[in-house]
Amino acid sequence: MEAELRRLDMWSSQPPSPEALASQQPFCIDTLEFHEWLQFILISRMKVIIEADAPLPQASGILPMAEERYKQELEQVDALLDVIRRFDDLIMEYHG
Repeated sequence: MEAELRRLDMWSSQPPSPEALASQQPFCIDTLEFHEWLQFILISRMKVIIEADAPLPQASGILPMAEERYKQELEQVDALLDVIRRFDDLIMEYHG
């Protein structure tokens, strides 16, 4: 996912403000762009979970939000959507 965000030039070297990251809205929709949420919330949390050998989330289901966000640019983000689809599928398979 990180590699695809970088390829699309959606990867940021500067994190959002702590206030933006503290949003209570799903996907921080009121404070972050979706790719920022992927980078600074999802990927960051998954790294912590994996490094701590903690249980994976019970569900993912982020693909519908990604498809909605990128519906006007599906061709450009097709590979990113594939990565997100695989991520959702892996989480489902893990909890089988």
